[in-house]
Amino acid sequence: MEKEKYAEVKLISKPDNILKTVYTACRTCYSSESPVNIYAGDSANDEEKMLKLITRVISSGHYSTIEHVQISFAISNISRACSHQLVRHRHMSFSQKSQRYVKEKGQFDYIVPETVEKNAELKNKFDNFMKEISNFYLEMTEAGIPAEDARAVLPNAASTSMVASLNLREMIHLANLRLCSRAQKEIRMLVKSMCDELIKEEPWLKAYLVPKCETLGFCDEDKSCGRKPVRG
Repeated sequence: MEKEKYAEVKLISKPDNILKTVYTACRTCYSSESPVNIYAGDSANDEEKMLKLITRVISSGHYSTIEHVQISFAISNISRACSHQLVRHRHMSFSQKSQRYVKEKGQFDYIVPETVEKNAELKNKFDNFMKEISNFYLEMTEAGIPAEDARAVLPNAASTSMVASLNLREMIHLANLRLCSRAQKEIRMLVKSMCDELIKEEPWLKAYLVPKCETLGFCDEDKSCGRKPVRG
């Protein structure tokens, strides 16, 4: 059955001391003081001071300092097309609902692209086609075809769920690429929800979880959405 258009996302795991951890990593690279003492010191409780150093270090391209923080999200109600885009990000870990071991017992959940949703005639044909696929899938499984083989007919529109984990550097990279207006809307909305969940807990990250043009100061795509000019 068709579900709501956009992903359900929940931040389920993150360190309690992200800012302090990143600050300690940054400071360690440029200090004779031990990281143990830096982490325990008074300066690691001064948010303004920590943010000033972190901003300078990240701006210089010293990204290893933000790889020490691991974040996990529970994600539901996305299409397999969207999940296939997400898994292209190499520095992420995924545990995804298996179409091999989870057998569909009725009409499978699916996601309707917004462009199809807006066309009533095509939307009706889309829904009917999903029903045909579901009926054939059930016909095969009821005839004894294993789910791992019957799944061959399930479409990219089929809904899936996963737990996804990544470090802070990859989170920023993910936001930079997938918040771009050139990204497909479904993954753009998914990543926006992930960013919103994290920003609620760590407001200081708002400046980093932005489209890449906000960081670059220009658009490096072949056509700009107008937010920033295309690089000359």
